[in-house]
Amino acid sequence: MDEIDVLVVGAGPVGLTAAAELRRHGVDCRIVDRLAAPQHYAKAVGVQPRTMEVWDAMGLVRAALDEAVPMHGQLLFVDGRPGPRIELALPPDIPYGFAALPQYTTERLLTEHLAGYGTPVERGTELVSADQDPDGVLAVLRTASGPRELRARYVIGCDGAHSLVRKAAGLRFEGDAFPEQYMLGDVEVEWDLPAGYGVRATHHDADGRVDDLLVCIPLPGRGRYRMSMMVPDELAGPDAADGVAHGLEGGAAPELRHIQAVLDRLSPRPVHASALRWSSTFRISHRLVDRYRAGRLLLAGDAAHIHPPTGAQGMNTGIQDAHNLAWKLALAVRGIGADGLLDSYHAERHPVGEEVVGRTVRNARSGVQASPGAAEDLGTVLRREAQLLVGYPDSPLVEPGPGSGSGADGGPGPGSGPGADGGPGADGGPGADGGPGADGGPGGPEPGDRAPDCRELTRDLASYPVRLFDLLRGPRHTLLFHVDTATPGVLVTTCAVAALSTAHGLLDVYALLAPDAPAPPWRLPTARDSAGEFRAAYAARPGEAFLIRPDGYLAGRFHPPTPEGLATCLRRTFGTG
Repeated sequence: MDEIDVLVVGAGPVGLTAAAELRRHGVDCRIVDRLAAPQHYAKAVGVQPRTMEVWDAMGLVRAALDEAVPMHGQLLFVDGRPGPRIELALPPDIPYGFAALPQYTTERLLTEHLAGYGTPVERGTELVSADQDPDGVLAVLRTASGPRELRARYVIGCDGAHSLVRKAAGLRFEGDAFPEQYMLGDVEVEWDLPAGYGVRATHHDADGRVDDLLVCIPLPGRGRYRMSMMVPDELAGPDAADGVAHGLEGGAAPELRHIQAVLDRLSPRPVHASALRWSSTFRISHRLVDRYRAGRLLLAGDAAHIHPPTGAQGMNTGIQDAHNLAWKLALAVRGIGADGLLDSYHAERHPVGEEVVGRTVRNARSGVQASPGAAEDLGTVLRREAQLLVGYPDSPLVEPGPGSGSGADGGPGPGSGPGADGGPGADGGPGADGGPGADGGPGGPEPGDRAPDCRELTRDLASYPVRLFDLLRGPRHTLLFHVDTATPGVLVTTCAVAALSTAHGLLDVYALLAPDAPAPPWRLPTARDSAGEFRAAYAARPGEAFLIRPDGYLAGRFHPPTPEGLATCLRRTFGTG
């Protein structure tokens, strides 16, 4: 019987991300998919800025930038009249913008990236059963040459809304379905609307309800859009056999005339559609699994959460599920993860899935809007849609310990940082100018927040400036010390030694020197914060230390840092081995 550390089921964007990240972290894995070949469908097309940051960390972003097209904004039309024009503009400290990329291209790029680790996708291979015991999972696979058995230590189900892994785990997938059916079409149009803008046109009945809908998302190519709209009665299909009505359906495909009929009713300009590449009908459900982990079976993406496609949240949320899980699973496989490390996957990602499902259901008919009861400006709304406000302030891995800058010195404790209440994040919120936070804390990101990028770092042997993300790109935790003229060298070195020992050496350490700080005498990698961008973005105090996880989230900040405080924080993640 074949044996493997991790079996990934499903080779969509989520499964491919999980497999690629496991391989980057040194884990042996296999990835299977029941389809004999990839589908050439532009299903999920929106790529959020936070996903671009994930791809940056993975080493994939250059290929994505070569293929994607920018999403500059959205044009709204209501009952035939122009509505507000939404500009998808983010501040310059955010390294990437909103993008559109057909899902089949995303899958191709991820497949090629995974192949670089020597791991192919095993297509035409379907999971039939997955039975777990205390030591692993017995998976039965159906292949072209007959059934095969595989023994895996863990199985990740990235096998979509009808997940067999979820069913094998006995997990609940509760929710409901929208009664409407929709259709998709990948077409070309010639109109004078600005390139790079989505189009949303709606019509309301006498009671104010939306009774007709057209959404157009730009794709690479001249005048090319993926269009979605309500399905005509002649194409309406039956309910799903397993009760989970979600995703593309296998009935009669819409023809060009069906799409043209909707354009004739709702298009803001008289236009003729052509070059239909593919089309399908689809349904929308909203469901959330009760647990993301059941023993050695774990779920990610649509296997764990499904919801309306409003705001392009689904694929991006799934990719970040995989990014969150892979580094934790790698430590568990190596036997150096702390007890409960894998439980933190559910603790961190289930609330994210719950928020996304709730928000997209609210926005399904009215479009992207502020959270109910929140006084949010457009910038905050866009940051949330960009998934830059996702954070884990209540995670058991990032709860501030003794000596941490949060809670230990009068600053805010867990759950009060940016992102916990939907407020501005560290990338432009309170403390972004180096001053104190609005709540009296140190300002800047709190434990559990996304670690923001910053520019204009300089290194002795490089004649060009580097970004902080360049230092965070490795597969390990990263410890950053903000060093000024008065920072004791012995403090930095003793803290670094203690942290490296607790993390089993899986830690990169850097001293970020203030503009006027002398070169340190110790042998420790350094970069100079020449323009003060790091101090401003992190509200960094002299001598303060920042511990950043492999997925780019802040595990702790320490002022002053102590060997004991750093070790306590790291022991939430690392076991004794």
